Amino acid sequence: MKKILAKNRHVIVQVICYLYVILFIYTAISKLLDFENFGIQLAQSPLLSAYAGFIAPSVIITELLIVLLLCFKATRLTGLYASLFLMVAFTVYIYLILNYSDFIPCSCGGIIEELSWTEHMVFNIGFIVLALAAIILTETKKDTPTLSIVLRSVLPSLAAAGLVVALFLSSEHIIKKENNFIRRFG
Repeated sequence: MKKILAKNRHVIVQVICYLYVILFIYTAISKLLDFENFGIQLAQSPLLSAYAGFIAPSVIITELLIVLLLCFKATRLTGLYASLFLMVAFTVYIYLILNYSDFIPCSCGGIIEELSWTEHMVFNIGFIVLALAAIILTETKKDTPTLSIVLRSVLPSLAAAGLVVALFLSSEHIIKKENNFIRRFG
């Protein structure tokens, strides 16, 4: 098994990168084609409404930048770490929506919109596992120490989770305490 894995490591990593490229191009284009609706959905979000104007274009740009990173061998590993970071952030966002939100807003656009929030979280966790697998396969080929791989994966993931939680807490504070004129679209 180990020989087969070592022999096909490059192919496995490439397939995972292609899956991420397809996912991020699809989601970015879906958001771009219906940008106004995407912005409204973010504005309706109980977690991010105060930052919708900034987050809407930022997510699209980030997804497209990650696609570029994944397309070139020299930047592929950076793209995999960025993919992991973004998918962890998206997954923490879904977790917070499901467990700490007063209401659940509309979800993503396109085919992914057909998934329930729980199914979407499982989908994201699957992509997190794929990113981790590709990172481990790439890093172990380079003989990167295991501790270094863990730190490079866990610390950015914790940062992603912390960023989403911080946005949630500050958005709620802004909406409820500082600015009575920011309204969520209903």
